[in-house]
Amino acid sequence: MKQLLSAGLMAVLTVAMMTNCTKKEGTTTGTTDTTAAAGNAAQNAELKIGISQEFENMNPLIMTMSATSYMYRMVGRTLVSMDAEGKWFPQLAKSIPSLENGQAKIVEVGGKKKIIATWEILDNAKWNDDTPITCGDFAFALKVAASPTVSVGEKETFTQVEKIEADPANPKKCTFTYEKAKWDFYALAQFYPLPKHIEEPVYNKYAKEKEGYEKNSNYTKNPTMKGLYNGPYVISEVKLGDHVSFTPNPSFYGAAPKIQKIIVKLIPNTGTMEANLRSGTIDMIATLGIAFDEALNLDKKVKAENLPYVVTFTPSITYEHIDLNLENPILKDVKVRKALVTGLNREDLMKALFEGKQDAAIHSISPKDPWFTNDPTKITLYPYSKREAGKLLDEAGWKMGADGYRTKDGKKLSLQFMTTAGNKTRELVQVYLQDQYKQLGVEIITKNEPARVFFGETTKKRKYGAMAMYAWVSSPENNPRSTFHTSSIPNEKNGWSGQNNMAWSNKANDKLMEDLDVEFDAKKRTELAHQIMKHYTEDVPVIPLYYRSDVSVAPKALKNYRPTGHQFAETNDVEKWDFSGSTLN
Repeated sequence: MKQLLSAGLMAVLTVAMMTNCTKKEGTTTGTTDTTAAAGNAAQNAELKIGISQEFENMNPLIMTMSATSYMYRMVGRTLVSMDAEGKWFPQLAKSIPSLENGQAKIVEVGGKKKIIATWEILDNAKWNDDTPITCGDFAFALKVAASPTVSVGEKETFTQVEKIEADPANPKKCTFTYEKAKWDFYALAQFYPLPKHIEEPVYNKYAKEKEGYEKNSNYTKNPTMKGLYNGPYVISEVKLGDHVSFTPNPSFYGAAPKIQKIIVKLIPNTGTMEANLRSGTIDMIATLGIAFDEALNLDKKVKAENLPYVVTFTPSITYEHIDLNLENPILKDVKVRKALVTGLNREDLMKALFEGKQDAAIHSISPKDPWFTNDPTKITLYPYSKREAGKLLDEAGWKMGADGYRTKDGKKLSLQFMTTAGNKTRELVQVYLQDQYKQLGVEIITKNEPARVFFGETTKKRKYGAMAMYAWVSSPENNPRSTFHTSSIPNEKNGWSGQNNMAWSNKANDKLMEDLDVEFDAKKRTELAHQIMKHYTEDVPVIPLYYRSDVSVAPKALKNYRPTGHQFAETNDVEKWDFSGSTLN
């Protein structure tokens, strides 16, 4: 039976692939000239990177999309970050405070344990208008992030800090007082500073207006303005829907970048990336540029034709899933949610789309993470069973009709399913799910949107109807508070901040996440993480799909290019990228 199902679904997907190719053929045509294109890059003159996802807002507090973060890492740095090996290192900071080095200490205030840490900013760190970066820029960022009128995805990254004070004798020496003693208090890679001297007048003018600051921020209105950036590059040109150009920042505190111009070109249709690469429209494909199946095919061609590229497959922390809108009346019933997970043959999906080279997901923690578990005594597993899925739907009152669809109280079991438009892999997953769920008597209606709209408006305001497919990318041993905690449900009152787009509320799980923050024993943290996953797999607020490998295509001649596999993109080292002394083959 499995073989017949697999063959049938393969036929469905093959037709979809052929349809996709026909629709999207011809975007880029012309003579293949990969050597000439890469040769221009090899002189460190210009590098053109293809990316399939548009950015939504370059303000570091407001950005939520991976594409924006990928680009922002070229122009903005913060106190610390994580390297490709998963190790923390100081960036804008001179060193990382710890209890061991004496730069941090646990204090008790009013019966509550807190941490006070001293962060010192590099002496030569400044904005690209030569204004020094000071404690005031971090304090201002905290003030903006805490505002109920500003939509900040990672709000708790900022609000975990109660206050920031500068040393009276040194404006770069900052005392951070944390609201509680968290074991990972130093992990402030998302705690970006804002240029107070530029952004404060805008914030003060629109502080009382909901979403007023983000709409009028200079990052939104004038993203090429001097003084907004502190990284190795600055944004020199933005053409919405087409490309963003980056040029070296002469005020950068670190080593000057080698490549003199980087252009990130938007190509929404992932199916045309190879054609754009071969024609010289782009020199490289970002980790957010090409679908996995397309990368597999391109890798074979690169090797067979000896093309001057390297296709990389980096196992990552990225988790592809489907959010279930728990405000949808149908999905409020956990039996329906469990039926949707049980009735989806994820192993078959992995074989059909990815040649079995990506793993089906069982929950949100990747096998690369020390907190991962697949122990059935610790979490709830849902092996594929069409029969069990049908039984759950029957128990929920959804009875199969003569037309092949289920109904309850005269209403058809119909769910809207949304994702990012133009992503070939996700479109194929939609086709697959439509077929699987139709066999269960569930109607799936697809409706896709450009990523900028989907992430900037639809998901956080739960306008996606029933199902929203996308990926979360995080770092190892990451507390999922921003996506699971009740306080992280975006709503009008909190300015649509938070990333719990499912509106999942589980008070017992909230307590576990709060406990996880303050547990300094590594073994106990792992136990807490497993308990959190038990609630997650039992409540089923999402449908886990698969753990993604990051795929990218880079010129063979490019040195120091290291995909990370976590949320802190390889552009964190963009100043080290170098073609000098390289020859093409």
